[in-house]
Amino acid sequence: MTAPVYRLARVRPSDSATAEGVDEQFFVRNAASDFDSAEGRQWEVVPTPFPAGWANQSSPARGAWTIGNTVSEDQFTFLAPCTPANIFGMAHNTGAPGRALPPQAFHKAATSVVGPGEAIVLSPTVGYVDPEAELTVVIGTACRDLTLENAREAILGFTIGNDVSARDLQKSDELWISAKSQDTFTPLGPWIVVGLDDADKAISIVHNGTELAAASSKDLGWGVEEILVYLTSFMTLHPGDVVLTGFPAECRQITPGDTVVCRVEGIGELSNPVVAL
Repeated sequence: MTAPVYRLARVRPSDSATAEGVDEQFFVRNAASDFDSAEGRQWEVVPTPFPAGWANQSSPARGAWTIGNTVSEDQFTFLAPCTPANIFGMAHNTGAPGRALPPQAFHKAATSVVGPGEAIVLSPTVGYVDPEAELTVVIGTACRDLTLENAREAILGFTIGNDVSARDLQKSDELWISAKSQDTFTPLGPWIVVGLDDADKAISIVHNGTELAAASSKDLGWGVEEILVYLTSFMTLHPGDVVLTGFPAECRQITPGDTVVCRVEGIGELSNPVVAL
């Protein structure tokens, strides 16, 4: 029997008090199939899905923000759906030709994460920058030495990731650190979809209102299970870690003043403005 599909989100109450510099965060759940329906905008407060990760702990309960209570979308702001310790992307995984090369990952700094609606900030010297909309795996349990048979057991769900990439810096930085890990270069969100069948999902970008040519998750050279087997062959992945699987569709240079929307079928849209530093 197919497992039910539902969404998990990490949110901040609209009335959150941040005077002491500590922002509140809670996790909420919604099982409505129509995300834009009245039911799709009512969320139940739930325990953190990452109980072992200190960065993903919920804030102390108060008022409506108590496990089991219902809150509506006008009561909170969506954050990046998790605070990963590790972020990985897959190099040359944009299509079938990538399989001619061995799988290869790159690391992105955890400090590069921003949430839905937050700005992608470009420095005046960064050069040519592309967005990349990617089906993104969210790890749900600590895992090492996964196999093709059990890799799915480590997945909590999927979100949308934007692997913002400075192309000029990729040419001069063999490790891609400066190209991939700048502040704000990893937008994530708006939520995690649990139970998603990711085999053939459309992936695309909308740049300043213009939808670019789409592709599908089936176009990726290395599939989700293969990627997880590769990564866990040399390291442990932890709850809340994320893996961006690759971008097979069309992209377009972004500059300050732009708005970029990343779309993944079955998950929704991740929208971020682009501003100058």
